[in-house]
Amino acid sequence: MKYLEYTPLDRINDFLSDVNLGERTIKGCFEAYSCKHTGTDKKLSLSLENEILDYLGKSSDTNSSSPIGYLSSRSSRKTLIYLILTLYHMYPDYDFSAVNAHQFFTEESWDCFKQIFDVYMFDASKEWVEANEGSSLLDNLYKALDEVVKLAECEIYSYNPDSDADPFLERGAIWSFNFFFYNRKLKRVVSCRFSCISNLVDEAFPMDAICDGEIFDDMDM
Repeated sequence: MKYLEYTPLDRINDFLSDVNLGERTIKGCFEAYSCKHTGTDKKLSLSLENEILDYLGKSSDTNSSSPIGYLSSRSSRKTLIYLILTLYHMYPDYDFSAVNAHQFFTEESWDCFKQIFDVYMFDASKEWVEANEGSSLLDNLYKALDEVVKLAECEIYSYNPDSDADPFLERGAIWSFNFFFYNRKLKRVVSCRFSCISNLVDEAFPMDAICDGEIFDDMDM
């Protein structure tokens, strides 16, 4: 996978790198990759393919349906491998060998992503409007993504890892979302992650309180 530089995405990433809202901070990042193998990708891809085929050989479910499609289909396996390779490039020091197809979910359309973005990134979007003379963050994001991966041709996936094996979660994380925009024809993937981090986390607040939501009960989110 080769990292692709796109100025429109860079501008959005610069803004979303640290949106301080007082008691919490919103962070986001969009990274574009081509699906062309680089470095150790080929070896890792073969290893992942063999693991999937081995699983299929032992599974009693011959159809092996998953949110990405039937894993008996080479096309579905390639999609899963591209998504996992993207994770490896996003977090090169993390081991994603335990990731499976059922941790990815298909989003029906851009509107599904938009609904989540509108709700959880509402305050960050207001900050963008103030800093950019009234222009919409979501509109700018749509144009940037469309330039890179042509959204009308994209498959959109969300990724929901186990909480104890989630490299996306930082200390004090309140919520996080992970999406992939995959264009099969262009062989490109854009990864998207955005999260909300508490600014109140310090030695005075144990992590169990954060996880239980005790200190945020009165917050308007």
